[in-house]
Amino acid sequence: MGFIKEFKEFAVQGNVMDMAVGVIIGGAFGKIVSSLVDDIIMPVVGVLTGGVDIKGLEAVIGDAKITYGLFLQNIIDFLIIAFSIFCVIKAINKMKKKEEPKPEAPAAPTTEELLADIKEILKNK
Repeated sequence: MGFIKEFKEFAVQGNVMDMAVGVIIGGAFGKIVSSLVDDIIMPVVGVLTGGVDIKGLEAVIGDAKITYGLFLQNIIDFLIIAFSIFCVIKAINKMKKKEEPKPEAPAAPTTEELLADIKEILKNK
């Protein structure tokens, strides 16, 4: 029963909803980045490389066709998404540091503690 109770606490805390929203936004962001790479970056790269369609690059080994151009395009997608997520997390962490309260000064000793200290000093003389 401990596992089920722990899962209920996890689900009720809002972590599941936060994660679901993150997955949905991440999926949409992935489509935007894929479109950016497919429709803007790769045509420019194609022009710079003399009209070579990077997406169409392939190697044929026997009967196998290896489409490494598509793989390169997916690597570019990944790098853009990873860099974007890094920047967002860095900004969030920076904001959290500003929000963290400063540690409170240690509490002043109570009257009883001061009297005990004085008593100890007098006893040692």
